[in-house]
Amino acid sequence: MTGLYIHIPFCKSRCIYCGFYSTTMGEMKDAYVDALCQEMKMRKSDDEIATIYLGGGTPSQLSPTQLQYIYNIINKVYHVSDDAEITMECNPDDITPEYAQLIRELPINRVSMGAQTFNDETLRFLRRRHTSQQVKEAVSLLRNAGINNISIDLMFGFPNETLEEWQNDIREALNLNVEHISAYSLMYEEGTPLLRMMQQEEGKEDCKLHIIKEETSLAMYEELINRLTAAGFTHYEISNFGKIRSRHNSSYWQRLPYIGIGAAAHSYDQISRWWNVADVKKYIQLVNQGILPTDERELLDLETQYNDMVTTALRTCEGISLTLVKDLFGMEYHEYLLKNAEKSIARHLLEITGDHIHLTREGLFISDDIMSDLIHV
Repeated sequence: MTGLYIHIPFCKSRCIYCGFYSTTMGEMKDAYVDALCQEMKMRKSDDEIATIYLGGGTPSQLSPTQLQYIYNIINKVYHVSDDAEITMECNPDDITPEYAQLIRELPINRVSMGAQTFNDETLRFLRRRHTSQQVKEAVSLLRNAGINNISIDLMFGFPNETLEEWQNDIREALNLNVEHISAYSLMYEEGTPLLRMMQQEEGKEDCKLHIIKEETSLAMYEELINRLTAAGFTHYEISNFGKIRSRHNSSYWQRLPYIGIGAAAHSYDQISRWWNVADVKKYIQLVNQGILPTDERELLDLETQYNDMVTTALRTCEGISLTLVKDLFGMEYHEYLLKNAEKSIARHLLEITGDHIHLTREGLFISDDIMSDLIHV
């Protein structure tokens, strides 16, 4: 089973924190969609496609005609399983009754929306296009159209944010009764307007933007876990909570192969990974010349494959299968994993349940440190 990821890099405007590849050159949408469809033909596979994910950027910036064209080519080129999970990322303010109905008819059966926060002042600061009310309206419109698997993204740790403000965001998210919530601590990514803004404020006597303290961020994460699990969500990955899990994202953590289509899209076949050029114009030019737009390819040696498993599987509630480590990498890696896990097990940060080694509740808060101890060097 294979996943299919399609990158739609177009945004109406850029959020100040975003480090993903995107562009506001909307005039190139038609040429880009043509190139996407051509690349799909060039990367034809006989594998059954179990999940499809239209990510971005902002896929909901595409027109109904463009979306229909992409979906028609997917069905012509690939064998999509009857029960495939098909996800589309949407911006809340793009969802109208007509657009919601279009999504359902494609058929998209899962929608992921970036709510980020329900504080309108913070949304304006982040340069988000939508309001908190539009998130609520979008969920209602999608429900009315028959979309029964909705995910929203939240962020915490904004400059000056208080625990009380975060608690309100969680409460508002739960009131929407969605099936899935992803929540991430704000990252100050290199090259983003947010990082430049914070650097300019740093050291000023009248500094108005303050990075929240680490203990506040940890308290926010703990509040998130407590509130969402109490509401019936399964905390199945460090940043993800679901009444229905994301099958596509889960395939990444389970090291299943996936095909990435579009500018800056990544692909993986378990023994290698490759990524496309992160430039819309160059991407279109290469595909139109009949050249695969791969920027670089990396062959994965045994050590890298093992380290990939540590940094993906350990993020999940199930953790790492000890039997799988032994079968894939041999006794040397199996023993290495157990030996290097001893310290974290003794501190109750890791535990072994049956065949799996996984993070404890305490381990979730310092997962990066634990993973670095288990990585083979």
